[in-house]
Amino acid sequence: MKYSADGTQYHIGLKEGDVGKYVILPGDPKRCKKIAEYFDDAKLVADNREYTTYTGYLCGEKVSVTSTGIGGPSAAIALEELVNVGADTFIRVGTCGGIDIDVKGGDVVIATGAIRMEGTSKEYAPVEYPAVANLDIVNSLVSAASALGYEKHVGVVQCKDSFYGQHNPDRMPVSYELTEKWEAWKRMGCLASEMESAALFIVASFLRVKVGSVFLVVANQEREKQNLENPVVHDTDKAIKTAIEAIKILISSDKK
Repeated sequence: MKYSADGTQYHIGLKEGDVGKYVILPGDPKRCKKIAEYFDDAKLVADNREYTTYTGYLCGEKVSVTSTGIGGPSAAIALEELVNVGADTFIRVGTCGGIDIDVKGGDVVIATGAIRMEGTSKEYAPVEYPAVANLDIVNSLVSAASALGYEKHVGVVQCKDSFYGQHNPDRMPVSYELTEKWEAWKRMGCLASEMESAALFIVASFLRVKVGSVFLVVANQEREKQNLENPVVHDTDKAIKTAIEAIKILISSDKK
């Protein structure tokens, strides 16, 4: 869908040629410049609402970074419009909170799939349809994290729409549902909680494009409850470096 004579997209402010086929998707617009510093010849190409975009090069291929804001609705908009202007391979880079007791602050989590405890994906696909990451991207992220020597966890993450519903469920009118389902996620071995991947994976399945996700674990509230060591880490550089190296792997594979 075009919103202007030259095809500029309504929300992200981009048109064909502004981005590469490979795009990194952080939530925070302020992270875009930091990520773009890993590109060659990076330039700011758009800045509209929560969507900031830089484009540069990795391994001679045009690549971009576009922020998505917080949550599924804005992430889905970004993905839809980026696909409209030619991108087809995406890695979400963000933060998460640990759920599984072995997941510590400072670790890296790579999502193979996402629990759809959010609303955006339900407007694309029935709840029975799984939200899964692209296998090529998962494998490239695993290889990248291993090569970088990072402590990593690979598996399912949970996605929600309410940050404070996760951190203060007892004060919510639907506390019975939030607490019981959280216990279910723990029993199922869910690694961590975040807010965008379920929507991105479902939209990607519909649009026939590739999406994967990698996260920096900020902390783990389950470890805190059990009085275990619970480091709190906010530096997202591990997740960023993992995504950058994964894109290099994908570029090399695509060239072959």
